[in-house]
Amino acid sequence: MSSESAQSKRRPFRLRFHSWIRWVHTYLSMLTFLVVLFFSVTGILLNHPEWTFGIEPKTTEARGTLDKALLKGPDWIGIEGVLRRTQGVRGIAGEDESDEREASLRFSAPAYTADVVIDRETGAYTVKTEAQGWLATINDLHRGKDSGRAWAWTIDLSGAFLVLLSLTGIGMVFFLKKVKVKALLTVAVGVVIVLVLIKLANG
Repeated sequence: MSSESAQSKRRPFRLRFHSWIRWVHTYLSMLTFLVVLFFSVTGILLNHPEWTFGIEPKTTEARGTLDKALLKGPDWIGIEGVLRRTQGVRGIAGEDESDEREASLRFSAPAYTADVVIDRETGAYTVKTEAQGWLATINDLHRGKDSGRAWAWTIDLSGAFLVLLSLTGIGMVFFLKKVKVKALLTVAVGVVIVLVLIKLANG
């Protein structure tokens, strides 16, 4: 056994625990830096919907014709594949409906929709697309709207990281003898302020 390992084992548990939470807090801060920055900035933007920075939604319309064989059923998977290849639509396909005359479906992604209406008799279709720009996109990502399972996992993991970051930050305070009482009082004041603000927000 190396002298370093032996020396580490001789250190009191309190010191080893302090070293561990400090290590976790430091590297977790570096790992989640961009996540914290992203959700902080988009949180401010969501609170000010009037800040548009001159960005206007862009609407386009396209037409085409589908193979009538796809309209038997209809074959939604086949229709979706053709539209992605030929019209460049993106996002999650859903809200599909059909009757004897028409079929329709919608593609949704953050700040993006593509509504498709198909004439089942002729196969002719219209795609109306609306893209709201980068600002609406990052705001929808903050909310997890139409962003898919991978981004949903990203939000969950980010939340877990931030919880751990907060807990390790609080844990470190208990090892700072000179400022521990003041730091814990500051935490208590912060908790009270947040609770009061929540109460005021709920009337």
